[in-house]
Amino acid sequence: MALRKTKPLSPQAVDLVARRFRVLGEPARLAILNALMRGELSVNALVEVTRLSQANVSKHLAMLADSNFVKRRKRGLFTLYSIADASLFKLCDLMCNSIARHLDNDLRQVS
Repeated sequence: MALRKTKPLSPQAVDLVARRFRVLGEPARLAILNALMRGELSVNALVEVTRLSQANVSKHLAMLADSNFVKRRKRGLFTLYSIADASLFKLCDLMCNSIARHLDNDLRQVS
């Protein structure tokens, strides 16, 4: 595999990237994002899909919104959440494909 020739990140950029990955490092937030990848949902719907408490979902949604991973909009009495950063789809595809390759290699070594 050839290395990519990109400009090195500044220390400030490295810090920003690390902060965004820390937000994604929580399984509950990943479960919420996974549910939102199918479309816009309310907090109540996210509670039902993720089986997390309403307080937990709300706390994690606030962090995801502060990090610009999700956006919110009001519809009547409800707040609806959706994916704000489409690059999440690419990131998830990259990670899932990487995991699949590693699992495939592991299975071949066992066989």
